[in-house]
Amino acid sequence: MPSPRRAVVLLSGGMDSATSAAIARADGFEVNALSIRYGQRHAAELEAAREIARRVGAARHVELPIDLRAIGGSALTADIPVPLDREPASIGRGIPATYVPARNTIFLAAALGWAETLGAFDIYIGANAVDYSGYPDCRPEYLEAFQRLAGLATKAGIEGEGRFAIHAPLLRMTKREIVERGTALGVDFSVTRTCYDLDAAGSACGRCDACLLRLRGFREAGLEDPAPYRART
Repeated sequence: MPSPRRAVVLLSGGMDSATSAAIARADGFEVNALSIRYGQRHAAELEAAREIARRVGAARHVELPIDLRAIGGSALTADIPVPLDREPASIGRGIPATYVPARNTIFLAAALGWAETLGAFDIYIGANAVDYSGYPDCRPEYLEAFQRLAGLATKAGIEGEGRFAIHAPLLRMTKREIVERGTALGVDFSVTRTCYDLDAAGSACGRCDACLLRLRGFREAGLEDPAPYRART
């Protein structure tokens, strides 16, 4: 019996990674979900990732501890305020305090290591370069560079067992398009958590960049965001 087409899917618990996982499944891959416990502020993200992995039918779901609080430098891993109530035009201009130094490089490196162990050559990440918050590691040129690195830095790449592919299916989508694509694929956005400042109950603030972009995407799609919020703008 032929081996399944395996992919490693980075799964944060947010709407983008949930949609990316659903796309990987629709593309015919066996989903192997990887979530990183990097010292993020709230456990609700990982709880969401577990539920998303279950709903997408992941063959495996690994939660890997890589505590980036020791490095700090971000509003998500250190005692730095999360920016709130920014004007839409200012989101994506400059690199905000919620940027976590080298986060996607660390996450993709972990995904690459697991992929090589699984005999997988496809990695999915929910990076987005259209409606995004100014992160340098969500740009197409960054992902292209990491894909080249994957071929140079692995035994599988050097010995010609296969070519690694970094899939970022949401890269050039607007948040509206992500909402529409996820909805078409049956993603239950009520279980996803995108907020940078979740409360203990897992309710979103409705005021950080992530919430503002997400809420705008749902409005533009003509849908109500089913996730819980403390406030909606």
